[in-house]
Amino acid sequence: MNIDISKVKGIIFDYGGTLDTGGDHWSEIIWQSYRASDVAISKPEFREAYVFAERELARERHILPAHDFHDMLLIKTRIELEWLAGQGLMSPDAVEEKSAATARYCYNAARASVEAAIPVLEALSERYPIVLVSNFYGNIETVLEDFGVRRFFDAIIESAVLGIRKPDPRIFEHGVKALGLLPEQTLVIGDSYRKDIVPAESLGCQAIWLKGKGWTEEEDAQLHPNTIHKLNEVLGILL
Repeated sequence: MNIDISKVKGIIFDYGGTLDTGGDHWSEIIWQSYRASDVAISKPEFREAYVFAERELARERHILPAHDFHDMLLIKTRIELEWLAGQGLMSPDAVEEKSAATARYCYNAARASVEAAIPVLEALSERYPIVLVSNFYGNIETVLEDFGVRRFFDAIIESAVLGIRKPDPRIFEHGVKALGLLPEQTLVIGDSYRKDIVPAESLGCQAIWLKGKGWTEEEDAQLHPNTIHKLNEVLGILL
């Protein structure tokens, strides 16, 4: 581990994939929900649907600020399943039932992961100011309030509100500014090597990579000296 703890005065956390899955890319959680809900498609077909939904959500504002995480998942999985039905890969009559089942599965998984993260956030927030920097859909405040963790963050930097998305380093510059610190005094914790670790380090921030199952084989094969596999490992590093 190559972290200079003496320099760390504040922390930037990612949200999606870091606090709500424990390091795994969200596609893996949704894929698990498909299998649990008997959505009988192949993983390559699922990945096509996942990408389609992400592009659709970026193209049009389906998710509103008042939507909680379950609302968001229901919208997202319905878009995916409607696309699959449109490709003839599942019955259109099954879309509503399956989207409800997959959204509930994913919501429960996310809630369990966030609840497991609360002791970590509690302990760190007693010693450090914490800012959240997230690629999200404009409803992150509602999501954090629903999961009971908004209180841990001194500021929220959200891509849909700011108009800048990771891996653009400027989104992390806003996080550093919100902390009122220098980059070298800031520790970034995130699950994506490309979207969190690389841009953070390009600014001079220190970084810890919470590494789970990634979107690509390339990311799975990537190595970094400051890698953890469980979020609570940061307590042994920082406290």
